[in-house]
This record gives sequence, C-alpha cells and structure tokens, in this order.
Amino acid sequence: MKITKISLEPPYLIYLGDVPDMHHAKTGAGVAYWRPENCIGQMRLPDCPVDLDLPEMTVQGAKDAGVNTIIVGVAPKGGQIPKNWIPQLAKLAAAGFDIAAGLHTKLSDTAELVTAANESGARLIDVRMPPADLPIADGRPRTGKRILTVGTDCAVGKKYSALALHRELQRRGVKASFRASGQTGIMIAGEGLPIDSVVADFISGAAEILSPDNDDDHWDVIEGQGSLLNPSYAGVSLGLLHGSQPDAIILCHDVERVETEGVVGHYPTPELDEVIDDALRMARRTNPKCFCAGVSVNTSSLSDFDRDNYLSKLQSELGLPCVDPLAIGMSPIANFLLKYAS
Repeated sequence: MKITKISLEPPYLIYLGDVPDMHHAKTGAGVAYWRPENCIGQMRLPDCPVDLDLPEMTVQGAKDAGVNTIIVGVAPKGGQIPKNWIPQLAKLAAAGFDIAAGLHTKLSDTAELVTAANESGARLIDVRMPPADLPIADGRPRTGKRILTVGTDCAVGKKYSALALHRELQRRGVKASFRASGQTGIMIAGEGLPIDSVVADFISGAAEILSPDNDDDHWDVIEGQGSLLNPSYAGVSLGLLHGSQPDAIILCHDVERVETEGVVGHYPTPELDEVIDDALRMARRTNPKCFCAGVSVNTSSLSDFDRDNYLSKLQSELGLPCVDPLAIGMSPIANFLLKYAS
C-alpha cells in the first residue's frame, strides 16, 4: 500500500480567488511560507482582502514569469469550488498551466476545467484523494519512533509545529521524516495521505500506512488534524491518534482561542493540562508509553514581552517546554523529546 504522491512543477502561482480571510487561505499561506523559493506570484479576484505579499499576476504575466503550476491556495467552507472562480481557473488551464487543489470538489469533476486542460495539455492535480483499498487498522506495534501534533482546535498550528520540529531534528542530524496528513502538508512535502478524506472505519488504518516500520532511531513527525475538543472533527483526530501509535505528542494552541471556532454551541477551551491528559489517555490505548514533549503556541497576537511572560508562566505550570514555533523555534521541545525518548 502506497501513500499519495504528487509531483508539482515549480515555479508556483498561488490562486486566492475572493477568499475572505487568511484563515481560509491557509493552504496558500503555508506553501508560500515553507516553499518560498517555489512561489513567485499570486492571483486574486477583485476586492479579495487576502494578500500573501507575492507579486500580483495576470495570465500573461504568469506566462512571462515562467509559472508552471497554479496552486489553489484556499479552503472554502465545504471544500467546493465557487462558481465565480471557474472562468478564471479555466483561462489558466487553457493557457497550459497545471492546476493543483486540495478541495473536496475534484478539479477533474469540473467540466469547464477538464475541457480547457484537455485542449492545452495541462494537468489537473487533485491532492485530496486517498489511495484506494485502505485497510482497517490492525494495531500492530511498528518499529521506529513517532511524534504527533494534537490541537486544542482546528487551525492552531499543528502543521507548522510538525514542520518546524522536523526541520530542527534534521538540523541536528537526527533521522526524521515529515508525514503529511492534509492537503497543504502534501503540497509542501510532495507526498502524504489526506486523512480527512478517508472513510471513517479506515482512518486508523490510513494512519498506520502513513507511518510505516522504520529504523529504531528514526522519527516520523506526523501532522495532526482537527481536535479531540471539536465536535465537528474529533473523529478524524481520534483515528489519527490511535493509528499513529505516537511515542510522544505535542499540544498545539492559539493564545487567543478561548473556545472552539466554527460551531454553533459554546465550547470553552479547557485548561491545557486537562487537554494533555485527555490526549494521552487516548494515545495510550495503542502506545502505553506515550508522553507529551511540549506545548507549541501561536502567540502572534502578543508583544514579545507578553509572549515571553505567557510562555514562561505556562511552562512553570505544566512542567513542559512551551514555545512559539516561529518566534522561538522548536529546540526546547526537541531537547525534551530526545532526552525522554531515549
């Protein structure tokens, strides 16, 4: 059984349509941040407020700049391609650009795009397509070591934290692989498995496939999805947690997130030690030795002074390294992980 592999030909242009905010543009923002050498432009519809600080391009401008792949860098609600985007995307396909997207709606199911791509020879690359015939989980312990990012909610930094830790482990010469479980991570890494598109019974089995047997001193750094606290996405989070069989977890949190976003009910975020305990209780069903290696917090809304005070207080309360992965880096968590996993 093989994981999903994609081949995207750089340079990229990030397509933003008329997405209303950066939260919904996290795919494009993630690719631009982690693969800046590949991203040379962006395209938006009029009045789109999101700006990735990339050069604005027209179809002809993208041609002149040598763009090869258009990345649909948005995640609209429901994963559908808005109808008002299709004419512009069709023009891009007709001009011969490959188009890659990680939406629930397949590019290959959109007639206008298929016609344009067939005429120009462009590729339509649907990233959010899991392999066929995934197995159910068998729970067999696997060789190698694994760490999984878990969150207090969706979009609190699980992918960024995993990528930052992977980079830190590689910098130290530790054998490590980033295991992408969502469309943005797959576009960054070039391979992975879109866990949220897997039928529920096979989520844990897909997680086992994503992180196979490996050398005893090799770390798989696995990108988490959703949150055990989120009524909408707890199922995928639990399946990934059980199937990953992590030796360690990292809790990811946004300092401003005081309750679950995107749901009708009022669900306050519990104290972080409670969240860690719940995650460990579930993780230890398939790996009794799992421990928490630290807390990764998005503190971008705080001043440097307030960030340092917040993280210092949190670290004192939890007895774990607490960092902002972009402002501080993952070195303290890497130190803790390698010490306590040995």
